[in-house]
Amino acid sequence: MGTLMVSVSGIRGIIGDGLDPNVLVKYTSAYADFCGKGKIVVGSDGRITGEMVRQIVIGTLLAKGNDVIDIGICPTPTVLFNVKKLKAVGGIQLSASHNPNQWNALKLLNKNGEFMSPEENAKMLKDLESANTKYVEWNKLGKLNKYENGLDEHIKAVLNMKYINVEIIRRRKFKVLLDCVNGAGAYSMPQLLKKLGCRVIEMNCEKTGIFPRSPEPVPENLTTTMKAVKKHKAEIGIVVDPDVDRLVLITEDGKPFGEENTITQAVQFYLSKKKGNVVVNLSTTRAVDDVANEYGCKVFRSPVGEANVIKKMKEVNAVIGGEGSGGVILPAVVFGRDALTGTIIMLQHLLEFGGKMSELKKSLPQYFIAKKKIELGSTNPDEVIKSLIEKYKDEKINIEDGLRIDFADHWVHFRKSNTEPIIRCIVEAGSKDNAEKLTEKYFKELTLS
Repeated sequence: MGTLMVSVSGIRGIIGDGLDPNVLVKYTSAYADFCGKGKIVVGSDGRITGEMVRQIVIGTLLAKGNDVIDIGICPTPTVLFNVKKLKAVGGIQLSASHNPNQWNALKLLNKNGEFMSPEENAKMLKDLESANTKYVEWNKLGKLNKYENGLDEHIKAVLNMKYINVEIIRRRKFKVLLDCVNGAGAYSMPQLLKKLGCRVIEMNCEKTGIFPRSPEPVPENLTTTMKAVKKHKAEIGIVVDPDVDRLVLITEDGKPFGEENTITQAVQFYLSKKKGNVVVNLSTTRAVDDVANEYGCKVFRSPVGEANVIKKMKEVNAVIGGEGSGGVILPAVVFGRDALTGTIIMLQHLLEFGGKMSELKKSLPQYFIAKKKIELGSTNPDEVIKSLIEKYKDEKINIEDGLRIDFADHWVHFRKSNTEPIIRCIVEAGSKDNAEKLTEKYFKELTLS
């Protein structure tokens, strides 16, 4: 099967080495059977392999008897938004998120416009082998409809968000450097920012679908972008990944705002307007707990993965949630990570804060995260995690997703990889130095045990 990776959010692989036409047909067929009869929304993040994948996916859905609403190249959250708005039975976004050019994926949604839950995913995979043997007769094929307004409707909903004063943002005329890595952001983010009166300097906003750098929006891939923010004297740098669900910010002095700070400031802003529960994953910063405490609100943690965060958000009726990778989830607009929603929250927050991006960053609780991969060789990762749970059983632990231990001055999260014989160790502490020292301490513990 080459590179094919099957997870709770869909299937992902390299085109020509795992994610091949027969595989696309098989999984799309199983998904159509899971959804049942009705219309299915399809979108794409614009990457160069998207057209081939789109043709196969749409053709398969029509052969299963499903009508298809093709909303073209757009952010993943736009597909989520339109599944709900158009009362479709499901939606597929063709996007491998932050993976490089050669990758693509099917992100699979349920009829509520959310990522499929682990239970729904298991139900779909149960009938995988028999799915592509069942197709409809020639006179019962589905119909293909192009829907041009999908993105406009999503942007309109973002602009109409509660607690946002679009007129005041427009008058402020923020100077923004925008980097869309030539993905779906190039079709959506300039449009949103211009509607908000921003003076936009576009970088990597060509609609080629060819990523000019590694598309994951982490600091080591953004050195040129950070320099450009300073060079153009922009007040804010905004970077999105190819499918526009992650929002990464750069301060006016060309430094990372910090992905963990994206969700922290969004939670701070939103809870200042509306009190309620918050959900983040087990690897997300403790700063979220600190700002929630200020407003007397409670934070719940879920296993890593957007579908898991959403599941927990529904369980506890959270008003906002997300992940420390720059993913903001606001159920009032879209029940999924959405960089467009995150952008408008950040602009309103900065406006009300009244200072610069670097000052907003300094005003947030200060923590530092260090990460390390621990190679296990032939050792069973489950056994390693089990021995750690035994060792730390008297501490404040969470074992929903590996092991997270909360101490007074730091926390550590051990997670096994699903694809490699490694354990990821994430430590957050009050200083960079301390976080790195603690990571080394846990690394030694693991390698010596």
